[in-house]
Amino acid sequence: MLKVKNLNKKYGSVHAVKNLSFKLEKGERLGFLGPNGAGKTTTMQIIAGALAPSSGTVSVAGHDVFESPKKVKKQIGYLPEIPPVYEDMKVCDYLKYVSQLKGILKVNLSKEIDEAIAKTNLESVANRYIQHLSKGFRQRVGLAQALLGNPPLLILDEPTVGLDPQQIIEIRELIKNLEGHSVLLSSHILSEVQNICTKAIIIKNGQIILEDNIQDLIHNESSSIVHLKLNSFTKEIENNLLNLNYVKHCAQKNNKIEIHLTNSSDELLIELSKFLINSGVGLIEQSPQDLKLENIFIELTK
Repeated sequence: MLKVKNLNKKYGSVHAVKNLSFKLEKGERLGFLGPNGAGKTTTMQIIAGALAPSSGTVSVAGHDVFESPKKVKKQIGYLPEIPPVYEDMKVCDYLKYVSQLKGILKVNLSKEIDEAIAKTNLESVANRYIQHLSKGFRQRVGLAQALLGNPPLLILDEPTVGLDPQQIIEIRELIKNLEGHSVLLSSHILSEVQNICTKAIIIKNGQIILEDNIQDLIHNESSSIVHLKLNSFTKEIENNLLNLNYVKHCAQKNNKIEIHLTNSSDELLIELSKFLINSGVGLIEQSPQDLKLENIFIELTK
């Protein structure tokens, strides 16, 4: 569905996107993550055809974004971080206006608008002016305009930014229920990405530093972390642990010790237990931990 190959974008001496390559298959939901200034929005704008790259190619459904822009625009629904809505228009009139801009045939206009309204649960506000809507409903209007024309690829840049917890849950469920669409989603709320997406890419300084299926990523990373309860924990014990070649990180968190190991083998856990016991440290509890995407993100981008 989406192929990005050797993508670069420079602003003078600033190299915002560096040789980026990835794919998004039909029906996949890809979380596109990174710290502020990593190049996420720049990349999404290039994919949407709103910004030209310095080099590299982007194709959607087999069409080059810049060689066949009209064909590509019919394949993409784009929701930028700030929804492109007109506050002095009613919701239904705004969606009609966007439908006309997208070149949707007049005979299909009402059907397309009704479907977009239904998918985003906007029936109750369809005849209200956008300026009178809550931020959550405005975000739904932005999502509805992206859905017009039933594009196979949706590009959603921070779709839950600035929303309250209930609004975030509502938008999350709307996105999860969008069957038949491939989704490229950027968000700072990593728990939402973990709930919505099937894959994740993390970029830093314009480069991909990690790409994996979310469940595999969490399983593979989490199994190398263990929490310990000890009868005592001194600076000497901490230093002794850090001197072990299979310990990458050691820190006290509340009443437990968190240790990052080089791998997840049972043999390594046994070796760690033996080391603590032989050192005279009372080991009360040892438990491998389930890691969240947020923890992985923090570890990789710090």
